[in-house]
Amino acid sequence: MAEQRTDIERWWPHLSIDAKHAVLADPAGPLADVVREEISAMTGGPAPERLDADDVDYIRTQVEAVD
Repeated sequence: MAEQRTDIERWWPHLSIDAKHAVLADPAGPLADVVREEISAMTGGPAPERLDADDVDYIRTQVEAVD
């Protein structure tokens, strides 16, 4: 069964600061369960287990200073 993809432009801007920090700590690694839970809550669907190269590139263009 193919994994359903979420649209990163839909959830990245609304992700909590803590979740963004978790993603930014290792953008190519597996997403933490808490991050995946936030994404699922926002999208109403399954979250990816990890970001693909296009998602990582998107995040690099969107990164603002997050405290």
